[in-house]
Amino acid sequence: MSARLMQGNEAVAEGALKAGVRFFGGYPITPSTEIAEGMAAMLPKVGGTFIQMEDEIASMGVVLGASLAGRKVLTASSGPGISLKQELIGYAAAAEIPVVIVNVQRVGPSTGQPTAPSQSDVMQARWGTHGDHSIIALSPWSVKEAFEVAVKCVNYAERFRSPVILLMDEIVGHLRENVELPDENEIEVYPRREPKISRAEGYEPYTPDEDLIPNIADFGKGYHIHVTGLIHDETGFPVGSPKVTQEAIERLHKKIEIAADDIIEVEESFMNDAEFAVVSFGGTSRTAYEAVKNARSRGIKIGMVRLITIWPFADKIINELARRVKGILVTELNYGQIVNEVRRAANGQCPVELCAKYNMQIFEPEEIEEAIDEMINHIQ
Repeated sequence: MSARLMQGNEAVAEGALKAGVRFFGGYPITPSTEIAEGMAAMLPKVGGTFIQMEDEIASMGVVLGASLAGRKVLTASSGPGISLKQELIGYAAAAEIPVVIVNVQRVGPSTGQPTAPSQSDVMQARWGTHGDHSIIALSPWSVKEAFEVAVKCVNYAERFRSPVILLMDEIVGHLRENVELPDENEIEVYPRREPKISRAEGYEPYTPDEDLIPNIADFGKGYHIHVTGLIHDETGFPVGSPKVTQEAIERLHKKIEIAADDIIEVEESFMNDAEFAVVSFGGTSRTAYEAVKNARSRGIKIGMVRLITIWPFADKIINELARRVKGILVTELNYGQIVNEVRRAANGQCPVELCAKYNMQIFEPEEIEEAIDEMINHIQ
C-alpha cells in the first residue's frame, strides 16, 4: 500500500492506468481536465499514448480505433462534450468495442455552469445515445473509490465488450483526500478477450461465447474482421433480417442482464433497525451520510443505501428496501432523475420522496435532515 494525497480526477487516471489503459484520446473541458493532464504525464512512461484531438467527436473516434487495434482505452469529458460523444457511444455499443468514458458532471444544460457540481447526467448515461442498447455506469463517492471504480470500469468494458461510463460529479472529481492505493499485484485486471478458434476452424468475430459475448480479434492479428454500426450477424457484415435484428438487440441487452448480480453494487449504512431510508449516490452521498448520522442521534431510525452501480439499476435491491421501510428519501443534485427509477422499483410498496438541489451548490447536512423530517411527518 502507498499513501498519497490525491484528487478524484487524478485517482481515476491512476486507476485506469493500473487496469491496463494504454491509450487516451480527449479534449480539455472543465471539470474533467485533470484526468487528461494525468494521462498525458503518465502514459508515455509506460509505453502508452496520449493524444489531444480537435474536439470531443474526434476524441471518441480515436479511442474506438485504438480499442479495435488492441489497446485498453479511456476518454474523459463533461456536459457538452459527453453530448457530442453520444453517436459514437452508440456505435461502440452496436459494434461491441470496449471503451471507458468518464463524465465529470457539471450543471447544465448546454454550457450551463462549467465549474459547478451536478448529478444531472444520470439519465443521459443510460439513454443518451439513440436506439435500444445496454450500458454500465458506476459512480464513486470518494477519491479512493474513484480509483477502484476506474479499475472496475476498465474491467467491465473488456469483459462485456461494451462502453462503460464512469459517472463522476465535480464534488468527487475535485475532492482531495489522503488515500492508500493497493500494490499492482493486488489489483484484479481483466485481459482483452481473444478468439478461441483459428481462421481455419471457421472463426467468425461476432459469434457469442457462453456468456453471450463475442471474442473479437484485434485488428492486425491476422483475422478477417468487419466492424459496422449496422445490425450484423456473426460475420460482422450487415444483414437486413428481422430475425437477426431481434436476436442482435436482445443479445446486447442480455449479455449484461445475465451478469447484473455481479455488476450491481450498493453500500448500506445504519440499515439494521431502519424504519426509513435515504437513497443517494456519488458526492451527494457524503452529505447524506452525515445527515443520516445526525438524524439517528435525534432518535430517528433511518439508514442509507448508496448506489455505486447506477446502470444497470438495482431494481431487486430497491424493491426489497421498499418492503422493509416506511418511506424512502432520494437525494440528488438535479431536478429529479434517479428518484423516478427508485419509484418504479419500489412499485408502490412505500412512499418515495425527493430532496433535489440544482443551484450550483452542494447539499448541506441540515437541508437533508429537514427533508428527512418532512418525509416522516408526511408519512406519519
